[in-house]
Amino acid sequence: MIFAIKEINADPYILPNITLGYRIYDSCVVVPQGIDAIHWLVTGHDQMDLSYSCSNHTRLAAVITDGVLSTSFLLGVYSYPQINYFTKTQSLNKKREFPSFFTILPSVMSQGLGLARLVKFFSWTWVGILADDDDYGQGISTVFVQEAKALGICIEFIERIPIPYSEDLVRHIVENIKASTVKVIAVFSWEANLYPVMKEIERQDITGKVWIGSEGWSNSRVMSTNETFKILTGTVGFTIHIREMPVFIKYLLSLHPSKAPQDQFLRQFWEQEFKCKLPETNSSSHSVEETLYCKGNEEVAMMNNIFLDITNLRFTYNTYNAIYAVAYALHNLSTCKPGKGPFEGGSCASIKDFHAQQVNRKFKDGEDIYFDENGNLPSIYDIVNWQLTTEGDIQYVKVGISPPPISSFCNTFPLCSHFQRPISICTTSCLPGSRKAPIRGRPVCCFDCIPCSDGEISNETDATSCLRCPDDHWSNKRRNACIPKVVEFLSYEEPLGTTLASLSVLTSTVPSLILCVFMWHGDTPIVKANNRQLSYVLLCALTLCPLCSLIFIGKPSPASCLLRQTTFGIIFTLSVSCVLAKTIIVVIAFKASKPGSKLHKWVGSKLPNTIIFFTTLIQVGICSVWLLCAPPFPETNMKAQVGKIILECNEGSTLALWCMMGYMGILASISFLVAFLARKLPDSFNETKYITFSMLLFVSVWLSFVPAYLSTRGKYMVAVEIFAILSSSTGLLGCFFFPKCYIILIKPEKNTREFIMRKRSSSANREL
Repeated sequence: MIFAIKEINADPYILPNITLGYRIYDSCVVVPQGIDAIHWLVTGHDQMDLSYSCSNHTRLAAVITDGVLSTSFLLGVYSYPQINYFTKTQSLNKKREFPSFFTILPSVMSQGLGLARLVKFFSWTWVGILADDDDYGQGISTVFVQEAKALGICIEFIERIPIPYSEDLVRHIVENIKASTVKVIAVFSWEANLYPVMKEIERQDITGKVWIGSEGWSNSRVMSTNETFKILTGTVGFTIHIREMPVFIKYLLSLHPSKAPQDQFLRQFWEQEFKCKLPETNSSSHSVEETLYCKGNEEVAMMNNIFLDITNLRFTYNTYNAIYAVAYALHNLSTCKPGKGPFEGGSCASIKDFHAQQVNRKFKDGEDIYFDENGNLPSIYDIVNWQLTTEGDIQYVKVGISPPPISSFCNTFPLCSHFQRPISICTTSCLPGSRKAPIRGRPVCCFDCIPCSDGEISNETDATSCLRCPDDHWSNKRRNACIPKVVEFLSYEEPLGTTLASLSVLTSTVPSLILCVFMWHGDTPIVKANNRQLSYVLLCALTLCPLCSLIFIGKPSPASCLLRQTTFGIIFTLSVSCVLAKTIIVVIAFKASKPGSKLHKWVGSKLPNTIIFFTTLIQVGICSVWLLCAPPFPETNMKAQVGKIILECNEGSTLALWCMMGYMGILASISFLVAFLARKLPDSFNETKYITFSMLLFVSVWLSFVPAYLSTRGKYMVAVEIFAILSSSTGLLGCFFFPKCYIILIKPEKNTREFIMRKRSSSANREL
């Protein structure tokens, strides 16, 4: 304070021709003594009567105070400007109640906001709070909690440091801290209140915590010099902003009692520091050797005292700024021009006779040092980190300023390293491919990680929801990216398609060869016995039936979708019609061979041709109506099978499909029934036995086909139908023609009219 006033008085540009005076009183942080000091300053008398002033000099301009509520209230009653350099409470921030109170300290609100953002910068989302149970601690704590919640930070606990000290309460607080899972604890306290709590923390050996400190203790020499408090290494905190003051360093080093014999503060300090007694003074030193006098060659530079640590004199720097704030206010008051003044009618105040309210007004109008509407300076804090030196001491390393952006200090801040930065979270982050699910009754920072469902992804850490993939994409195995769905259809290139196509061609070749054999041996009795032309038609139909399955293989197209079911239905109906015609002809031929039978006229090619034509024509009609009303078409099915796009044929009308299949089933059932009833005909006409067995096989295949077809999807549905086509075709071929081929090729001696007639006679006798 003295240095600042001397500097101002020597400055020709600030308050020229005006000298600032001062009075200094030590409150010793004792409220009654502070109130007495205020009485002396205001009245010049030691009586508690503020109705008059005994001073005959210029009235008091301002008071630089430590911000104690009682003294600030006393000064506020009479509107004396007071500038606080030490502490700030929320109560004094109410300008309506304390319009004359100003502070060099930034507001509590800005500190709470800044500390919350500092925590967010390090991605700490799970923290605890330890705060003084007073206006200071609770004020910062409230702002911190509000900002923390807005930034997605969760608070596990909020503990209040008891004022005054309570051993039981402190032990309870420390036990809660020990039981907590947080790695980061924000502390809003003054060192005197925090010290016993830290002692108990050290006693219970609680380590592995990062402490976030408010300016009330972030540069505490009491705790950093105590060996038990090395647990605080790594502490990050806000401190009062300070700038370099090189002139002040020279001033400190030049101090000596001989240069200021009336300075009682310096005399007391000198005697206590050097443990000697200055001559001709009533020393207040408590030196053991009362006869030890100072030699006079003692110097400030010889001291080992925090007094010389100018990097830590933050409240000293506040005092310096407070003095200049008063000086600029008075300077503006003295340079006011009548008619342009800030008071009523543009008037100005006299520098020799002014009121306290007039000085208050000028504080707000200052340009070099100014206060906001709440009486606060702009909120600037230094960010310090407690780092361990090679000697084992704690040093405060300034790593940044808040604001500007906190990220600017990472070059000198060990905690910016990803290898050293501690992690303080309630739940480990959810990796891409999962989402956060809140846990009932727990803070939002505590959650479960739920894997995304099929078809959904999350491509960022701690996603709150999963994103659904587009219809033509699907989630990969990790659920962190959408990949194109697999396009599926039964192609010729894949093994299944190649196998079925080969079987189809092979199955089609066999009836072709049998047709050649029958045509080569067309005049033999075994071929002529049961309507040679009808056998040729049936063999042609059985040659085409397997080839129908080739239309089912390959990428569905409009043409293949139109032809596959209808072609299959018509050709198979033709085959079954031939079987039905054969069955009816066999029965009629046997009945017509009896004497006096009237069925002889139906024997011949006319009846079977008519049966084949009309039964096949009905199926052609069903298929034609189907194609005209609701034709099949190619379709891209994205929902039938997980993760696949199925290229298939939409049948257009399911009713038409089952009508076609049902009609074919009716023909097969009629053939089976007729053949079964005629199964005991003579051996020469015993094709009915083969027809019965073939129709039983045919019906069984297609009855088993229906549930298999309905229960499969994609290419396997097509494969099931192809298998049914090949199985039923092979069954018909084998039952009808393999026995005849056996006689023609292996047993030609049985392929004679005599053998057939002899067999017929023996069969007739058995019938009689």
